[in-house]
Amino acid sequence: MTLAVEALPREAPIPSSSRLRIILVRHGRPAIAINPRTGHHGFRRYIDAYQDAGLDPKSAPPEELIDLVKGLNSVFTSFSPRARDSARTLLPEAELIADPLFAEAPLAAPRIPLLKMKVPVWAVMARILWHAGYHPEIENYRRAKARAEAAADILLQRAEANDGDVVLVAHGYFNAMIGRVLRRRGFSRTGSHRVRFWNAVIYERDALPIALPRLGRRLRRRPKWIGRAVASKSAS
Repeated sequence: MTLAVEALPREAPIPSSSRLRIILVRHGRPAIAINPRTGHHGFRRYIDAYQDAGLDPKSAPPEELIDLVKGLNSVFTSFSPRARDSARTLLPEAELIADPLFAEAPLAAPRIPLLKMKVPVWAVMARILWHAGYHPEIENYRRAKARAEAAADILLQRAEANDGDVVLVAHGYFNAMIGRVLRRRGFSRTGSHRVRFWNAVIYERDALPIALPRLGRRLRRRPKWIGRAVASKSAS
């Protein structure tokens, strides 16, 4: 299934619910060591290994999160194995909609020789440098912000068409970037974006009619490096 951007109506109907709710969930613990100590070459290899890692079989979503999303018939996620596995674990009967639009904001290993640190420290340093303009052969901050705007558009459109509720199981930092977009669009937030597996943050806003020519243009301007949405059943 692809998202039918061109077929968007001129005005979105008011959903049956009077409240829109977008739930942003970070994936569960991946099946990889989280806190090893390494140099910058090792951190570069770790980034690739982390991207390929699936969900740790022992990492289960908390009961309160299961109750929060209970009854939803679809779940958005990225193409990352850890995110897809987490989405299937959280909502095993729901339609899984995987889209590279929801990928994590990337990191590049800083070239600092002779220095060994734990991976979380490398990650913080790499994120700071990414914001400062260090993005060798990866997506830069400006493009990631544009992607977050497009991601918010898709989630909002789905919430409006799905009785007000939508859930995304993806990545901590990019979820926070989407959250900032939603706050600018009038959503209130419950919870906070923490570096914690299965962390969930809820964004809510009254459902109002929204004129969509502008929304449609933004969706049609999806960056060229982002593929189309792909949907599959959770059993696949």
